[in-house]
Amino acid sequence: MPGADGYFDERVAARYDESAADMFDPAVVDPVVDLLGELAGDGRALELGVGTGRIALPLAARGVRVHGIELSRAMAARLRAKPGGEEIGVTIGDFATTRVEGTFSVAYLVFNTIMNLTTQAAQVACFRNVAAHLEPGGCFVVEVGVPDLQRLPPGETVRAFHVSESCWGFDEYDVASQGMVSHHLELVDGRAEYFAAPFRYVWPSELDLMAELAGLRLRHRWSGWNREPFTSESRTHVSVWEKPRDT
Repeated sequence: MPGADGYFDERVAARYDESAADMFDPAVVDPVVDLLGELAGDGRALELGVGTGRIALPLAARGVRVHGIELSRAMAARLRAKPGGEEIGVTIGDFATTRVEGTFSVAYLVFNTIMNLTTQAAQVACFRNVAAHLEPGGCFVVEVGVPDLQRLPPGETVRAFHVSESCWGFDEYDVASQGMVSHHLELVDGRAEYFAAPFRYVWPSELDLMAELAGLRLRHRWSGWNREPFTSESRTHVSVWEKPRDT
């Protein structure tokens, strides 16, 4: 069972940046920051699941005022220890329901983090929470994978998403509940370390309905941060919903 930090406790936080090193590459980060900075304009940005600051820190370095919500104190401590980390306000709590002061031009959830909410009700609550934080005309941005079910052979429930000499990752699906458990096995200093966490995968059309329930409307959907067209073959999507100015 997870503790107060959820599944991202001190053990996971201590190695998070190293284990996700490819996601910190400027070629990955810069297009994210470009889009979020454009949407933020002169306003503030709210990151849900701010983690160790992979996106918040470079976004703040461009002059955007960033505030984060983070359940894991261990992850937030890693953010604060980095150069510029003390300038990022962090509220500890569940980003589906936690409120912070003020309003924002943009709120964002990146790197599949919407799936950390493991029920549909929690995901719906997240959209409503974001809508309450957005200024009229403000945007909510979500980056998440398209469910990989068409690549799951009939009758099977497990699919490998990463296999290398030192790291193995498998997703275990429960199609009836849209549940998924990601299993990670990694060799660290010659010793195998295992980590698993539950998720709830979600379809683009389902997210659009959640947005509508929260009073948001779809502005853009791309297959990635470089704003490539979203197609039937897209494995991920970056979606932008807008809070109407007349609300």
